[in-house]
Amino acid sequence: MKRVGAHVSTKGGVENAPLNAKAIGAKAFALFTRNQRQWRAKPLEPLQIETFKANLAEAGIAPRHVLPHDSYLINLAHPETAGLEKSRAAFVDEMRRCALLGLELLNFHPGSHLRKLSESEALARVAASIDIALERVPGVTAVIETTAGQGSNLGYRFEHLAAIIDQVEDKSRVGVCIDTCHIFVAGYDLRTPAACEATFAEFDEVVGFRYLRGMHLNDSKPGLGQRVDRHASLGAGHIGWEAFRYIMRDARFDEIPMVLETPDDALWPDEIRRLYALTA
Repeated sequence: MKRVGAHVSTKGGVENAPLNAKAIGAKAFALFTRNQRQWRAKPLEPLQIETFKANLAEAGIAPRHVLPHDSYLINLAHPETAGLEKSRAAFVDEMRRCALLGLELLNFHPGSHLRKLSESEALARVAASIDIALERVPGVTAVIETTAGQGSNLGYRFEHLAAIIDQVEDKSRVGVCIDTCHIFVAGYDLRTPAACEATFAEFDEVVGFRYLRGMHLNDSKPGLGQRVDRHASLGAGHIGWEAFRYIMRDARFDEIPMVLETPDDALWPDEIRRLYALTA
């Protein structure tokens, strides 16, 4: 079964996210468990945690279908010791917040070498950072998101993801989130069923579908291979509906959170309905 939703608001408290997801007809969702643009975060209160879990049950969404996203400030490949340690501490805190909420996944961008390290050195730092977090926080899986490849960011090639996973000690607790916009602007074509077949066959060969733990469903304002991260509403970009039809009809994408990050949240209920209609 497909589990489609969106990255919903936590305005008023993290506990409101499940009900916001329910309101748009979601069967999965993403959220930030803290302010994503600040280093310091107020600890979760016991009542917030209890209410979040109750609201999640009311929404009928299982914890495994929630895909929290970490802070945009974190860089697990940071080339400088102070920046790396600060990022690692914040990432561990993010993992602990997920564990407190009873959630099983934490989605994150692998980071950037800032042109001060080689790609291979930076990827090794990401893997070491994941090892530290997994050792300190049980029960939560680190989910590496594919990126658009802007600037010095890592993660825009499937080989980057494979290199990180290969170096993580506990491979049962590391996975991947494919963002359709990101991989498209990174050069992986999705515009036709044949293109999807080739792209996902390459993903399976290089990384493996056994590591796929989530997806971000976004169309793309930039064209193929432009390496610029600009999401478009479904069908309003260069990817088009055929890719999403392919995904919705392929059992390899069953039972993972598939999250809209499209720019117009007023369209999310309709986009969710249209995606489910593609399965018919």
